Amino acid sequence: MAKAYSDDFRQKVMQAIELDGLKKCEASQLFNISRNTINLWLQRKAQTGDVKPKPKKASQQSGKIKDWEKFRSFVKQHGDKTQGEMSQLWDGEISQRTISRALQKIGHTRKKTYGYSQRDQAKRAGFLAQLDNPKASHLVSLFCHFPSILNKRRKRENPER
Repeated sequence: MAKAYSDDFRQKVMQAIELDGLKKCEASQLFNISRNTINLWLQRKAQTGDVKPKPKKASQQSGKIKDWEKFRSFVKQHGDKTQGEMSQLWDGEISQRTISRALQKIGHTRKKTYGYSQRDQAKRAGFLAQLDNPKASHLVSLFCHFPSILNKRRKRENPER
């Protein structure tokens, strides 16, 4: 946001127009400000008796998350809910967008994992051995239904082929 003109500058412009008889368009060129700004200052002076800028509103700090540990435990408890629902459940007024930014900041994601971060080769070898066992008819192999999967597996295991 642009910074407001100083009170002293505003008084000089008003003095030039009212006391010295300078026209608004001449004053705007002389002081390098827009004519609309001068009109707004004149309106404010007529309404309030002064050309001081309006007081700035206090920023809404209530919509910020300050206690990150509390937020992390809140996410653990309500992580299955939507961001809109989480914003309604949070203590105090907070927007869905703030929840979204906070989740991103703490690294929370809803991306699905498949229960492992790395393949356990021992378990995999055991399962493949069970598939070769004729008594394991209850196990279904996708390789017989989808030969392309088997070909990819073979290429991975034997890259020379």
